[in-house]
Amino acid sequence: MTEKTTDILVVGASTGGVAAALAALRLGRRVILTEETDWIGGQLTAQGVPPDESPWIDRQETGCTASYRQFRNRVRDYYRRNYPMKQEIKDNPYFNPGMGNVSPLCHEPRIGLAVLHEMLMPYIASQRLDIILNTVPISAETDGDKIMSVTVKSTQSDETTVITAPYILDATELGDLLELADVEHVIGAESQDQTGEPNALLDADPLDQQSHSWTFVLDYLPDENHVIDKPDTYDFWRDYEIDFWPAKLLSWTTSDPETLEPVTRPIFTGDTDDVHGDDLWHFRRIIYRKYYPDGFHKSDVVVVNWPQIDYWLGQLVGVSKEEKAKHWQGARDLSLSMLYWMQTEAPRHDDKGTGYPGLRLRGDIYGTTDGLAKYPYIRESRRIQAEFTVLEQHVGVEARGDLKGAEVFDDSVGIGSYRIDLHPSYRHNYLDITNWPHQIPLGALIPVRVENLLPACKNLGVTHITNGCYRLHPIEWNIGEAAGALAAYCLEKGLQPRQVRNDVTRLGDFQKMLTNTLGFELAWPEEQRLTPRVKFDKLGI
Repeated sequence: MTEKTTDILVVGASTGGVAAALAALRLGRRVILTEETDWIGGQLTAQGVPPDESPWIDRQETGCTASYRQFRNRVRDYYRRNYPMKQEIKDNPYFNPGMGNVSPLCHEPRIGLAVLHEMLMPYIASQRLDIILNTVPISAETDGDKIMSVTVKSTQSDETTVITAPYILDATELGDLLELADVEHVIGAESQDQTGEPNALLDADPLDQQSHSWTFVLDYLPDENHVIDKPDTYDFWRDYEIDFWPAKLLSWTTSDPETLEPVTRPIFTGDTDDVHGDDLWHFRRIIYRKYYPDGFHKSDVVVVNWPQIDYWLGQLVGVSKEEKAKHWQGARDLSLSMLYWMQTEAPRHDDKGTGYPGLRLRGDIYGTTDGLAKYPYIRESRRIQAEFTVLEQHVGVEARGDLKGAEVFDDSVGIGSYRIDLHPSYRHNYLDITNWPHQIPLGALIPVRVENLLPACKNLGVTHITNGCYRLHPIEWNIGEAAGALAAYCLEKGLQPRQVRNDVTRLGDFQKMLTNTLGFELAWPEEQRLTPRVKFDKLGI
């Protein structure tokens, strides 16, 4: 057993975890950052999901912190410096690396990883940051309302490390520390009696959690055969149906998230080299070969994060270890079955029979041998019981009635904008709600009891409903960065987080530090604040 001490321990190098570490480091603190996989970055890297962002993040340059914008700019600069892109593409300040429809910055996970390392490297070199990979938390020692230490264990050996720190941030994808340290928390869906939310369930259901997905990456070589071995569970998934879904899950027909009407969206509708296309091939494309000299890339490359691989047969939190393992593997089996179906049985767009055997797994893009991402894409985790909980009534257009814009929070520590987008669970289809661009209240980062733990991922004080618009890349980054900054500020001032929030002078001083030192935005410009967030998966720029 090894023992370590630091100023701030960040457990989980998720998107929010990396941002939390970066903020604390920039404010002069020492940080230990642990991570379950061998890649830092979470959604941006190990889960392989191109960033879901607001429509104003590029040309209007609003909607994120300065460090997140730095990350975005560095991704594009990485392509400019290292890739033989055509000059007219390099000269475009807003070029979309993959020309995917879902985001203005569809990029390769490895480049996101390289940029995050570049941003952290000065602190690694100066020994102010210690990153411990392939490590999971297994226990926490508490003393009253404080967490004294966290014990982590290597996933590759029996080695354990006890880490002591005055502030501990939970940036795990599933809110693991909340359970290990007995921090009051919520899982699943609350009831209308509990929250008053118009779209909440009549009865609370802890197991009503958004589906998780195991993404993978493909290119397409039509004259070759890259069919994988038939998965053991393929027959089950090929025949799987559920009453709320309009067709078999392995099908080109899915539900429209807003109307729930059937919608057919095949992988191809025409030429894969089209700049735009309302098919799955263009949806999350991360490499567009026409940006490069002929022959540099044999094919475009796309991320498969589509409705067909949403796994809702069981949950990852609130269940036994055996159940978690079953549904962890189940998502992998579903993804591989979807691939095999596309390669062998899927209806083609060109009347040439069935299946596209030329679809090829590109595990090299993810740094894996099996072709799947290093970690499943997580949409919902445990959530702290917080001093303040964000409800649908604070952000939803319908729920706010005649009130224009989201609730204004005096204790704002950031902003975000994404439609409330809840993916299916085991009991119901999508729930898609129009909402206003919103703020992150500091009260949502403060547990009701524990004094030195802060949430730094998707585990803040939101509900099952509002998690749907607080879980995406730039707002998770903002949440983590705010938590890291708060821990550093409290160490400097000798305060506890709730003392900062509940004193007007201290709160103002902290917010001034966020804006002046770290480049936070605490409120939306008026034009954006009063523009409801609509569906944004056909940007194509």
